[in-house]
Amino acid sequence: MIRQLMMLTGAARIRGYLLTLGAFAIVQGLAFVLIVPVLRALFAGDPAAAWPWLGGLALAVLVCGVLQYRQAVLGFSVGLDLSRSLYHQLGDHLSALPLGWFQADRVGRIGRLVVQGVRAVMGVPAHLLQPLVTAYLTPATVVVASLFPDWRLGLALAVGGLVLAGTHRYTAGLMERVDHSVDAASAEAGSRVVEFAQAQAVLRGFGRTGPAYTELESALLQQYRAGRRSVTSAIPGLGLNALAVQVLYTALIALGTYLTLGGSLDPAGLIVLLALATRFTEPLLLAAELGGALRMGRNNLARFAEILATPTLPEPAEPVRQPPPGAPAIQLDHVDFGYDDTLVLHDLSLTVPPRTMTALVGPSGSGKTTVTRLIARFFDVQSGAVRVDGHDVRELGTEDLMSRLSLVFQDVYLFDDTIEENIRLGRPGATDEEVRRAAALARVDTIVDRLPDGWATRVGESGAALSGGERQRVSIARAILKDAPIVLLDEATAALDSDNEAAVIEALHALTEDRTLLVIAHRLATVRAADQIVVLDGGRVAETGDHDRLLAAGGRYAAFWRERTRAAGWRLISREDGRHDHAASEPSSGTTSQLQS
Repeated sequence: MIRQLMMLTGAARIRGYLLTLGAFAIVQGLAFVLIVPVLRALFAGDPAAAWPWLGGLALAVLVCGVLQYRQAVLGFSVGLDLSRSLYHQLGDHLSALPLGWFQADRVGRIGRLVVQGVRAVMGVPAHLLQPLVTAYLTPATVVVASLFPDWRLGLALAVGGLVLAGTHRYTAGLMERVDHSVDAASAEAGSRVVEFAQAQAVLRGFGRTGPAYTELESALLQQYRAGRRSVTSAIPGLGLNALAVQVLYTALIALGTYLTLGGSLDPAGLIVLLALATRFTEPLLLAAELGGALRMGRNNLARFAEILATPTLPEPAEPVRQPPPGAPAIQLDHVDFGYDDTLVLHDLSLTVPPRTMTALVGPSGSGKTTVTRLIARFFDVQSGAVRVDGHDVRELGTEDLMSRLSLVFQDVYLFDDTIEENIRLGRPGATDEEVRRAAALARVDTIVDRLPDGWATRVGESGAALSGGERQRVSIARAILKDAPIVLLDEATAALDSDNEAAVIEALHALTEDRTLLVIAHRLATVRAADQIVVLDGGRVAETGDHDRLLAAGGRYAAFWRERTRAAGWRLISREDGRHDHAASEPSSGTTSQLQS
């Protein structure tokens, strides 16, 4: 734990703090030991002999007070520096991690770590290191110093200290094991609560609210059970520590009484033994009570260290800048890639010419989204190469690569700000006129016209105030405003109605005059508008060509087109409408509606 603190805040700060803590603990132990000659002199009826020892005791108490104040100030200062360092290091590291690393479970865990984990780690130097260091150094000082006036006292205290230290380690170990399950359960519950809040429209539409949403109920139940296990583990540990202290204290009293009755220890020595035993056990008992919190802080430090140790995407020492003449905008060259040792793409090669629109089609799981994510370097390929403007994406710096790409994926995220500012995120320095032009191309202007606050309308958290299609249009406007030479769209028109879909496709097709578009789509109008269609199947390229050529070939694309055309003609009609629709077949008995082609 100390090494991790040194890595996060600097070795010099931690060493200085530990030296101050150590000096405080040793001086405190010496102050306890100085009580021995004072009591002996007083019990011997020689007050004059006690005065020099009282002076030494007073000096020790004064130095101890100064050191205690100093270590407290340093502890809080180190704690604040530690929190600042954690936030900066975590933020810098997260920004350099592959985008594919950010799965839902990891995002929930990071949120818990940033909020609760940082507080727990701050508490280590601010509140927990002092009792920990004092619990070991102060009793050790008392033991060593007690050996000189009476070796039997020192030996008895040493044995008692070892017993209490062993008990402390055992009970703290119990808390450490339970803390991992508590952290996992709390992270899962937090993620489910956020999911429950964000998906209210869908959940209510299917009657899955309150107890009906079993995923949330199960996560909360697991969190409750983990918390209960934590409490049930802590109580026996605290009880065992308290019992060990009482047994030790009783044993010391019995030993002192035995030695006194045998004549080998005077009454003054017995009083001294009891006084030292009282002061000796106090720091150990306090450390035992804080042992669980200390282990939790250490566990959180380990979790921070685990994230900071996650390899980032390697950056080239000298990123390439200029594309070679005539290079394709995008090229995948014999690419193999998979998740968790399961290959998704197998020796896949495809080329996207510049200033054209290419559509990726294929069944679910064929690798369409994976292709776009590899181009954006969410991950690095396992073999082969992904090239943008003729350069391997691993030779382009992340900043340079992202400046060449605009991304519009299925999962649209809008910030809790105005529509205008969410679009302006694509290019913060854009003028109002440029923002309006991009919005018009994506037909966001029609959304703004019907809203009472117009461009100043706030979209809510994650864009909750807008429909799915409206959020998608804002996202497309953001990508248009960025004005990147390559645009990647994953189901960009899936949430739009037919009128708006046609308008957006027209705008996107117009952009191909000076941009390259790679589009994943199942909508027929989107596919047909493409200059090139790439059919994926099983992680491989099955067919490539334009619409007419692939349709004439009668292969997988032709089958896809027939299926989509047939599905596009379906409509839902009621029983009553069927009586007046000559094209409708007779509804089957007991049905109230049917699909009509």
